Amino acid sequence: MKKNNAFKIGLIAILAIFTLGACERQALDLPRKKRAGEMGRKNRSDVADSVFGEGGLDLSGSKTQSSASAGGGIGVNSYLWRATLDTIAFMPISSADPFGGVILTDWYSPPETPQERFKVNIYILGRALRADGLRVSVFRQILGVNGWQDAAVEESASRKLEDTVLTQARQLRNETRKLK
Repeated sequence: MKKNNAFKIGLIAILAIFTLGACERQALDLPRKKRAGEMGRKNRSDVADSVFGEGGLDLSGSKTQSSASAGGGIGVNSYLWRATLDTIAFMPISSADPFGGVILTDWYSPPETPQERFKVNIYILGRALRADGLRVSVFRQILGVNGWQDAAVEESASRKLEDTVLTQARQLRNETRKLK
């Protein structure tokens, strides 16, 4: 029994050494220009405008991107991402993943109708600015005697929100092209 356990421990140790050795080799093979030390040689104003460095998520809108490379350092189309955040800015956001393209809001009750509330899940499906690159799910609840209860949502509500985001994204893209 002790011999069997010693064999298992030895085997695990050997596998761990080979795994760590493979990781170390990959780290050493990285191109030199991608290392952090090279950032000092680039124009600092370009890097300062972006949260994630060069080519990253541009918060100031100062950089221009071609439609082929729209998205920069995020995993989805940057125009759709920004237009989505602008469109739902009145709702509390519970989660936003720019790499996966998922934006989830928390429940929002309009001031005009405090007995109903809405929640929106938005999925940006790719890097292209296309109508099928966006999926919106709208949820609605009504305050009843037993608390909040699910209620029907107009079938067109999701489509209207998608159209609004797509229109805003196209406007952002056109404004960016005019700046060139």
